[in-house]
Amino acid sequence: MNELLKINLNQNQEPIISGRELHQVLEVKTEYKKWFSRMVEYGFVESNDYIRVSQKCHTLGGEQNITDHALKLDMAKEIAMIQRNEKGKLVRQYFIEVEKEYNSPEKIMARALNIANKQLETLTLVNKQQEQQIKELQPKALFAESVEASKTSILIGELAKILKQNGVDTGQNKLFEKLREEGYLMKTGSSRNLPTQRAMELGLFEIKESVHNNPDGSIRVNKTTKVTGKGQIYFINKYCKKIA
Repeated sequence: MNELLKINLNQNQEPIISGRELHQVLEVKTEYKKWFSRMVEYGFVESNDYIRVSQKCHTLGGEQNITDHALKLDMAKEIAMIQRNEKGKLVRQYFIEVEKEYNSPEKIMARALNIANKQLETLTLVNKQQEQQIKELQPKALFAESVEASKTSILIGELAKILKQNGVDTGQNKLFEKLREEGYLMKTGSSRNLPTQRAMELGLFEIKESVHNNPDGSIRVNKTTKVTGKGQIYFINKYCKKIA
């Protein structure tokens, strides 16, 4: 079928025709604006049968906005019939052929596939947006979970396990080393792995002392660094934000 007029599809996958192109092909002598106003008087309704379209056009006076109209196929077909001349008859026959092709099983299937692909694209975009939201909310979720777990102090090894479960590549020894490097734990001497003054002032750790009796009758005091509830919240959000 030879293309007499360009046929486009609107958002609802319905065929539409440019009013100005139809006016030109019908070889109407009346100015487009006046002609179209008369055509609308036959009972066509804006937003139902046609929509107003503004497009830029280069003229001798420079670039200007020209009003066009996107007509649905039924309206364009009826307008062609109204002309009552050979050109109108030819255009109407062309629209009938367009309609037949539009309603063919192949075209219906193609439109359905196109709609399905667009829906899939929309769902994919929505999923990506949801994934991003989850990613952004992850530190808050971890914060809430850590508040729940913050009723008691925990060992640094236990904190390492929590971090590991949430994607931080660490273990007990690695976490001890990291906390020493970042100035949260003492590095050397008898105070090694005990909290620094700064860490204690932040309330991140507490020291648990346990007393043991040696075989020779002497007493040994062991000091263990434990992470407070506040410290759990602090370190979980600090290290997990880096991978979020």
